Amino acid sequence: MRIFFAIWPSAAAASALAQWARAAQRLTGGTLTAEEKIHLTLAFLGEADHTRAIAAGRCVQAGPHALPVEEARYWRDNHIVWAGPRDTPPPLAELFKRLELALFKENFILERRPFTAHVTLIRKARAAELPPLPAIDWPVREFLLVRSKLSSTGSAYEPLERFAL
Repeated sequence: MRIFFAIWPSAAAASALAQWARAAQRLTGGTLTAEEKIHLTLAFLGEADHTRAIAAGRCVQAGPHALPVEEARYWRDNHIVWAGPRDTPPPLAELFKRLELALFKENFILERRPFTAHVTLIRKARAAELPPLPAIDWPVREFLLVRSKLSSTGSAYEPLERFAL
């Protein structure tokens, strides 16, 4: 079972991001992230035991906060367009740190790279001037453990567990 922890936007935030991404895609080309799949990944676990992941998630205590969506950029190395905060907000960094520790205690080893808060909106894009982002209100009141199912039509996401903040 391919699983990951993520933060999902409200319907209004997802809609605003999807609308902006459609405008940006006209300039960058590439493949859009479907509106219902827009999320911020906290930790990708890959093929893993979801019961241990749920146990780790239940140990995490953190507070609700807002996720500022302040900038959009093109990453040349992996050809994606993303949006997110200029700097990872301290409450989100703390949530990630606590989740990382809980996962370590359950014998999960995450990639050793700095956490970069971003939401991938376009894949296989090319560099272009991006339109300005709209004001987006993204309250963070929970995080999720999600199953990713791959098929010939792409991936489908299924929430396995929700963890309130």
